[in-house]
Amino acid sequence: MSSTRNDFDPSAYHPTFEWHFLAPKYWGTWFILLLLVPIALLPVRFRYWVSTKVVRKLIKQRKSTTHTAWVNLEMCFPEKSEQEREEILFQTLVTAGVFLTGFSLVTLRNKKWLEKQCDLRGVEHIHQVIEQGHNVILLAPHTWAIDIPAVLLASRNLPVAGMAKKQSNEVIDWLMHRQRVQYGGRVYERSGGIKPFIKAIRDGYLGYYLPDQDHGREQSIFVDFFAATKATLPGLGKLAKVSKAVIIPIYAMIDAKTGRYIVNIYPQLAPFPTGSEEQDARAMNAFIEEQATMYPEQYMWILKLLRTQPDGKNYYKLAKQKMSSK
Repeated sequence: MSSTRNDFDPSAYHPTFEWHFLAPKYWGTWFILLLLVPIALLPVRFRYWVSTKVVRKLIKQRKSTTHTAWVNLEMCFPEKSEQEREEILFQTLVTAGVFLTGFSLVTLRNKKWLEKQCDLRGVEHIHQVIEQGHNVILLAPHTWAIDIPAVLLASRNLPVAGMAKKQSNEVIDWLMHRQRVQYGGRVYERSGGIKPFIKAIRDGYLGYYLPDQDHGREQSIFVDFFAATKATLPGLGKLAKVSKAVIIPIYAMIDAKTGRYIVNIYPQLAPFPTGSEEQDARAMNAFIEEQATMYPEQYMWILKLLRTQPDGKNYYKLAKQKMSSK
């Protein structure tokens, strides 16, 4: 793909700044953003220290996102002790704190800074597949640094096409979009369907596929996920076929103590597709399990990964009811 490519696609998502973003409704958002920018410029060791102090208070409360993470860890790792799961959650939230307090740096800094700040491992797997004449879909689990590979690869003239859900906060939505496409690439809103995404992949963009969100019973099949059962999207095999792409797994991380980004790119999934939606879905989950077992602090355990269950139970609500009855 040439450096003179035109990334504009009328089917893509193009949020722009609106004057009503300055209305009182968003003053709190702007205040937090103005607070985070100078914090991002502070040394990483300070942000790490602050994150550990805040997390030590949050982790005992088991409310909201920490409650969700507790349930996920209990269901996925029943063999671990409560102390072991608590340590995973502690390291996860500290990692999140360091990443989020430095999130604006990707926009504030330039390509040179990003290149020096990242350890990109295995990019040759992408180049090899492209040289063989294939398109590429990157299988990218939800880690805290999930947006970093897309921005980094675009800065290297390997633009990404992804699908995302519009954020309810319009200011955050606009700023996140600006950061994602600052060096090129395309983002498609999920409500617009998958056809524009497929066309972008066939046009040579790296497809960015997020395999681990729970999209409900109607769109999913149930396969194993760690020690639990997860509603998993079944269509990656078909997507690979129609877009004439191979699947290359990646795992994006941040070192909470140094602030460096680490992007591991692995050889293509093979054989894939297997001919079975269940086996394809299981292959996706198996990759997540492998990486999240090695680097559990990087994974977004705060997502309601196991919301939809075959028996209809909502384990997040059941856990809350159990706690309230004590």
